[in-house]
Amino acid sequence: MIARVSIALLWLLHFLPLVLLSRIGEAFGMLLYRLARERREVCLLNLVRCFPALGRDEIISLARRHFCALGRSVLERGLLWWSSRERITRLVRIRGREHLEREMGRPLILLAPHFVALDAGWTRLCCEWDLSSMYANQKNPIFNRRLFDGRTRFGRQRLFSRQQGVRPALAALKEGRPFYYLPDQDYGPRDAVFLPFFGVPAATVTGMTRLARLSGARIVPCVTRMLPGGAGYELVCHPAWDDYPTDDIEADTLRMNAFIESCARAMPEQYFWTHKRFKTRPPGEAKWY
Repeated sequence: MIARVSIALLWLLHFLPLVLLSRIGEAFGMLLYRLARERREVCLLNLVRCFPALGRDEIISLARRHFCALGRSVLERGLLWWSSRERITRLVRIRGREHLEREMGRPLILLAPHFVALDAGWTRLCCEWDLSSMYANQKNPIFNRRLFDGRTRFGRQRLFSRQQGVRPALAALKEGRPFYYLPDQDYGPRDAVFLPFFGVPAATVTGMTRLARLSGARIVPCVTRMLPGGAGYELVCHPAWDDYPTDDIEADTLRMNAFIESCARAMPEQYFWTHKRFKTRPPGEAKWY
């Protein structure tokens, strides 16, 4: 019942102008900051460990700004699920699309780190190209179905669950279908190495360099930024990485971490700090959460 009511509310809100919806979303984010205690504590701990030079007041201010952005991303998801293609292409602008177009037609991995505007970038790309990506199954089947339908409403998108492994991604890459890849979360120790992220050892999956090796794919980072004041979104396509992959899997994966960290430092309030990014610890180290 709650899932149906929430989805209905998102549908109603998507009719609002983005300027107004963004303000409501920020207010919703502040409500989440007050009520979602566990996620607030995860966010604060992550920020304290990753930004040791910041004082307590600065950490709290950054956490609140993150929740404002998070609240916006939740409520503005209705725009992505039900708005017209024309409205989405107007709200989500692409910068650096020449880097993307130059690599189309060959195996291509779109490195898409976990920023709050991640789904806006995916939907914008789907307005023009057929892509593939992984998704995590949600516990609620109604919400899970709505997420899947919302992410596949344009074109012929191919989504597969994380439980299916990398074979579907590899097959899609070999067909020339770009793979929108989100490799910067803690999925446990399997197929991961501990590498620094904000100076902290983080269990980091090596899937991107392995997929690139197997498929010959090029890497084009695609980072989506939520603009202030209801001005929409900006999807930035970076130049394809040269000299990647190398013979050193750890060096390749460290390069990925360093890139994501540089983006997160540029817009720290928009990185997904409520995720338990450092849940898996090196042997002998105490758990964080």
